[in-house]
Amino acid sequence: MEKSIKRYFPVFLGPTFLAFLIGFIVPFLMGIYLSFCDFRTVTDAKFNGIQNYVRAFQDGEFAHAFLFTALFTVTTLILINVIAFAVALVLTREIRGTNIFRTVFFMPNLIGGIVLGYVWQLIFNGILSRYDLALKISAKYGFWGLVVLICWQQIGYMMIIYIAGLQSIPGDLNEAAEIDGANGWQRLWNVTIPNMMPSITICTFLTLTNGFKLFDQNLSLTAGEPMKQTEMLALNIFNTFYGRVGYQGVGQAKAVVFFVLVVALGLIQLKMTRSKEVQQ
Repeated sequence: MEKSIKRYFPVFLGPTFLAFLIGFIVPFLMGIYLSFCDFRTVTDAKFNGIQNYVRAFQDGEFAHAFLFTALFTVTTLILINVIAFAVALVLTREIRGTNIFRTVFFMPNLIGGIVLGYVWQLIFNGILSRYDLALKISAKYGFWGLVVLICWQQIGYMMIIYIAGLQSIPGDLNEAAEIDGANGWQRLWNVTIPNMMPSITICTFLTLTNGFKLFDQNLSLTAGEPMKQTEMLALNIFNTFYGRVGYQGVGQAKAVVFFVLVVALGLIQLKMTRSKEVQQ
């Protein structure tokens, strides 16, 4: 069996690796190279050193997009995980209709981001119009609109992960803690949450990276309005590359910075939460 696997391993791995090479590795390396070039198309690229990065960091809109994205990510990370964990706790109790509730909470995650943005834009504008307001007249409305949209979309997905984590906890642990006199809150903080750290690690990583990478919903819900005050990093990069003449290299440099930022934050978060798993 092992000889057969070794013999045919390249046959099965080859096409997949070739597709990965063509579809990811080559474009990624080309993107890094183009971030150091002035270009209109990939065939007329001229190397200009770090000029694109200098212009990117001098762009006030890029700095504002970073601050807005960071605030949005922190807010949604807390809200999504707290609410999803609370819902998971409720839906792992012996109550009727649990499976129906799980399905209903998960369904928003199946809807595309662009569609969600336009649907929620109609909802928000319908509510705000009663007070002679609109979603795009204030950055505050746009910010909380995005928060509500993303929470509604992602809570159900994180809930499923938390439910899986809760169901994997041995019942003997809670029974032993109850026999020792621990109340509900003490069992939650000292038994449930420590044993849920693998699930918390996954959900925190997903909400952190999804928050920074958000694009579709931002484009369709607010499109950065008013005056690009609700423009997040991914949308700012898109608008720089496709919306500003001669800024293709700057947009590519922003994309590289964006990649490094997301990877760094993801690795830091994983190290912090996984260290708690080891301690437990």
